[in-house]
Amino acid sequence: MTVVDRAAGLVPMLAELAPKAEQARRVPDESLDALSKAGVFLMTAPRRHGGAEASFQTQCDVLAHIARGCPSTSWVATIYSAMSWLAATFPDQAQEEIFADGDPRISGVFAPTGTATKKDGGLVVNGRWGFNTGCHGAKWTVLNAVVGSGADAMPTCVLARSSDLTIVDDWYATGMSATGSNSIVAENVFVPAHRCMSLPDMLEARYPTNRHNAANPYFNYPLSPVLTVNAGGTPLGMAQGALETFRDRLPGRGIAYTFYTNKSEAAVTHLQVAEAVLTLDSADAHVRKASALLDGLASSPMSVDARIRSRAHIAYAMGLARQAVDTLFYASGASSIQAHVPIQRFQRDVQALANHAIMHTQTALELYGRVLCGLPPNTPIF
Repeated sequence: MTVVDRAAGLVPMLAELAPKAEQARRVPDESLDALSKAGVFLMTAPRRHGGAEASFQTQCDVLAHIARGCPSTSWVATIYSAMSWLAATFPDQAQEEIFADGDPRISGVFAPTGTATKKDGGLVVNGRWGFNTGCHGAKWTVLNAVVGSGADAMPTCVLARSSDLTIVDDWYATGMSATGSNSIVAENVFVPAHRCMSLPDMLEARYPTNRHNAANPYFNYPLSPVLTVNAGGTPLGMAQGALETFRDRLPGRGIAYTFYTNKSEAAVTHLQVAEAVLTLDSADAHVRKASALLDGLASSPMSVDARIRSRAHIAYAMGLARQAVDTLFYASGASSIQAHVPIQRFQRDVQALANHAIMHTQTALELYGRVLCGLPPNTPIF
């Protein structure tokens, strides 16, 4: 059985636990344990450490299945799996620490809102970071802090032990509320040098050579496309889950204030479902194109064009997934706003994720359009 099959098998359990997760504002431990057992967090890790080095299409397929059951759980799994890949770009000493127990659970934030100073062959990190998705279940946390000041300031990525950080209980959201994306605080946290790396170097795929997988193309992509394309599965799964819940409620329901006693016989329903499914198919095609850009890369560097196109395809797919869910939600009638009706959760979650800076359609399209018109990118995140 593949990791895709195992993830698909978890959908009923994740759907059952989704209301509990939302109420708790975090993914339940039983869900995280099930995902770990299924190999989701290790699917991007080095084979040397029990990982699968799964293709990006496989990653998206896995995360889409999880989102069918619970979008928030899928987003936590997205972060954990992407951070397992990131950990494999660090020196072997760091990898041995991170993957030692065979169950990496790594959260991460990339806004360099903290500071760090050099000391004793490492960095002392201080600061506060928001939106740390999955912080409650994480054993390790990726932080980004600025070392130095002025012209010498260097955004630096560090791998810190989560137990050295403080979680601030400030995640009260109307969508993706079970992701537990609280703020975290570091107060004089020491991180050794082998768990520190220049963020600009990571964005340009300049990774350390003192690691066993230094020659493996899988662990030599620029950072941004990996994080972006890995994220493409969750919006697809959201739309798929919304479609499934819509179909589950369809039999025997009418349309209020019409003569239709069976919604499935109404022409308007036919149009809505067809539009939603075709929009979802289009979103899936864009995710596949983005995945193919990375999966088809051999030993050559990833071009700027391919990097930006991968982000554009994922963000455009996000917008299409949002359209599909909106269509199905508005076809579901007034009863769909009740808390016990699952489609309202999919609708709230897809709105929230569509506002994520990396997933935001218009921002990514502007970036792509600039490059198509011969202008340089207006962001380092590509």
